[in-house]
Amino acid sequence: MAHFLKDKACVVGVGETRYTRGTDTTTLQDALQASARALADAGLKPHDIDGIVSNAGLAPAPETLAANLGVRELRFAVGNTVGGGAGACAGLQIAATAIACGLARNVLMPVGWHSYSGLRVRKLGSEVDLATVPGPIGATIADFYMPQGAFVPAHFYGWMATRYVQEYGVRPEAAGAVALAARRHAHLNPLAYMRGRTLTLEDYLNSRIVSYPFRLNDCCLETDGACAIVMTSAQRARDLPKTPVYISGCAEGHPYPDDDFGARTDLLHIGLTDAAPKAFEMAQVRPADLDFAQVYDCFTYVVLIELEALGVCGRGEAGDFVRGGRIELGGDLPILTHGGLLSEAHLAGASHIVEAVRQLRHECGERQVKDAEVGVVTGWGDFGDGSIAILRR
Repeated sequence: MAHFLKDKACVVGVGETRYTRGTDTTTLQDALQASARALADAGLKPHDIDGIVSNAGLAPAPETLAANLGVRELRFAVGNTVGGGAGACAGLQIAATAIACGLARNVLMPVGWHSYSGLRVRKLGSEVDLATVPGPIGATIADFYMPQGAFVPAHFYGWMATRYVQEYGVRPEAAGAVALAARRHAHLNPLAYMRGRTLTLEDYLNSRIVSYPFRLNDCCLETDGACAIVMTSAQRARDLPKTPVYISGCAEGHPYPDDDFGARTDLLHIGLTDAAPKAFEMAQVRPADLDFAQVYDCFTYVVLIELEALGVCGRGEAGDFVRGGRIELGGDLPILTHGGLLSEAHLAGASHIVEAVRQLRHECGERQVKDAEVGVVTGWGDFGDGSIAILRR
């Protein structure tokens, strides 16, 4: 029996600003510009929106967006999706549920973040008192990780990546294949921040170590900008100008314990490990059916771990899976076709959804995956919270 959410909601509009390092705009201005472009793409007006889903810290509050955009009747508002980079795909699930249940007709999901000009991750250790961050993760970092010299995600995720390398003998060339695929695809994306900046395997291997095993080019960008997504019901989508992209499967998952890497019995059992099977079951497809994967790429080694959690290959097999251009355009499973967080911009995974929609509409020009019909987007947040959305044309 089909899941009640399967194919009930569609993405009907997407929009982006340019991606920069340094800006004289505010995150609100960026979010409004991206939202206006997404609405125009959908053929809708601000007063057509009656639901807004945003991720705390990565977009202004729904009420602020509504007032500035001209949304006259806000019937459904969520101002805090699941943590960090898992929030975008989790937001799709929230919006799809609201639409399927009749709580909202048309839902806007904007993400605006100045990760370069605003609060930069590298400042966390020196300028932010994590003991004041609400929830257990801030306390765990402040009380247990910082005294050991771990302050930022490159440190935390470096522990996981080190375990992965030691357990499965993963070579740096495997992570390099992810970095090179993202950069090569970015060259075909006019909006990608790293477009035109070449990267060879030799460049990758010679780049400095940031936090073992992460080299410089294993780490995502810090950029400024925004993007936005508009969703509606499958029935209403038929009357709008663009090819609808259906939310066929979605789920989120959380490792145990959620707030502490070191206390887990299996460090590589992440939220996506539990979420992916649920989403594939809902969508009634298999990993082998995917035409592309926009995998959350805060770090290259995280991509390898996520590919295994998705089920596209077995535990410890991603290093072999990514060889020989298999994850590049023309390969078996192209990933990060826009450049991803590694080479396009850091919008906490929301631009991965934008790219997936455009791929399924067949709008991507030189970087188009031929005959794309089904794709997946993943999210990763905090200490391995996972989210996933399976989209189809």
